[in-house]
Amino acid sequence: MQVGDILRKKAARVATVRMNETVAIAAQLMRSSNISALVVKDVVRTEGNTAVGMFTERDVVRAIAEHGAAGVNMRVSQFISVQQLVSCTSTDTLEHVRHLMSKHHIRHVPVIDNYSLIGVISIRDIFNAFDDEATPYKLAASA
Repeated sequence: MQVGDILRKKAARVATVRMNETVAIAAQLMRSSNISALVVKDVVRTEGNTAVGMFTERDVVRAIAEHGAAGVNMRVSQFISVQQLVSCTSTDTLEHVRHLMSKHHIRHVPVIDNYSLIGVISIRDIFNAFDDEATPYKLAASA
């Protein structure tokens, strides 16, 4: 199964936040969308909107744990690693993405095709896909 197979079943909207937004704004976006991660985008004059990282609930906790209440007023850019964005394409296999997540200790991977952000795949998406594939076998075994 490929990443694109999963994305076709998910909502088309990808939740993003800009690098210069505050941790508080990012937390509000995650809460209102009932999600645990946002793609961080930066405006680059030559490339338009560019995905540069992920901002997660763990980053919110880290901001507050390290800086107290002042952490919510800090910029998202202060808590993400922009050295290397870990991403995948819609044609990558779920096994490949699972390996990326394990190797980099992450739970969300942006999906980028032809330099365009088209979605995000989570570890939950992968678990559910593997469970769905195994279900016919479980039903046959229990019959």
